[in-house]
Amino acid sequence: MPETTVPFRAGREGYASYRIPAVVRAASGALLAFCEGRVDSARDHGHIDIVLKRSTDGGRTWGPLQVAASNGTDLAGNPAPVVLDTGRVLLVHIRAAASASEDAILRGKVSEADGRRVWLQHSDDEGLTWSAPREITESVKRPGWRWYATTPGHALQLGTGRVVVPTNHTLPPTGTDIGNEPKYNSGHCLLSDDRGRTWTLGYVDENTDGYINVNETTAAELPDGRVYFNTRNDSPSPGNRADAHSEDGGRTLHHRFRPQAGLDGPVCEGSVLQLRDPDVLLFSGPAFPGGRALMTIRASTDSGTTWRARHTTDGLPAAYSDLVRVDDGTVGLLYETGDFGAYERIVFRRVPVTRLT
Repeated sequence: MPETTVPFRAGREGYASYRIPAVVRAASGALLAFCEGRVDSARDHGHIDIVLKRSTDGGRTWGPLQVAASNGTDLAGNPAPVVLDTGRVLLVHIRAAASASEDAILRGKVSEADGRRVWLQHSDDEGLTWSAPREITESVKRPGWRWYATTPGHALQLGTGRVVVPTNHTLPPTGTDIGNEPKYNSGHCLLSDDRGRTWTLGYVDENTDGYINVNETTAAELPDGRVYFNTRNDSPSPGNRADAHSEDGGRTLHHRFRPQAGLDGPVCEGSVLQLRDPDVLLFSGPAFPGGRALMTIRASTDSGTTWRARHTTDGLPAAYSDLVRVDDGTVGLLYETGDFGAYERIVFRRVPVTRLT
């Protein structure tokens, strides 16, 4: 049977709410579970830290809560961690003023200095301590982009050594009726070929025709070396997911994002993970089309073309999630859930690989 633990519970350990989970496996096998610790409320802006708990037994128990990234009483959020081939853990994330709400940013009422900016930290002891933060905004955010967010969930290092961080942004409105214009979400990714020292933009997908609205994106490297991108799709196209492939490590897309109607569910973030033995691509996300509930892991044996449900946690409310390979026989699922709402706790579930394949 799957084993379940609760590393983060709303209202405890100094935070009113915990949101936006991400999890990675360190070189030693330790699991690092990240999320946003929201101090005063569950809002997406305000005083927010990136917090962390470590597990050295495959997610069966968790150590004390640590603050991995803090921006004083402002915001540090959207953790996008990745474990490099050197063992170093990179933590790409967003910083902004506490007052910079999404609505104010979209309306252009927030200065560049107070808006969403991109920062990086690293740990060489598997999350026990962290470097000073370093800003990389100028390399990866174009002038005029307003809202900006990394992943959510884990980032990726390819077999070539390249680091890929799926990211999204919005374009400014084209007219004067800002309040009623559609929010043109767009997708791009960040690339580093020197293990995080320097960064460039990869693909940029800015589709403003209203059919595909690329938003929060997750990625996996397929066995043939292609990068598979799967995104939350805030548009009237079939379903609420879209996907694309890159044949050059995220530099460009082989084709633009297209609807992936095989992944039923609400408008919500999801996570993908490529298993190498066996060769299966996994997707996690809520599967109830009418709302954020019914957390389900689905599997694809054809690189994301078709999907089948393999494991449903329960019928409870559920929202954001992230997947990790715990060991040869186990996949880990870190996800938001609760009895009466999706944001009461962040749960970690160990799922046998045999249940997914």
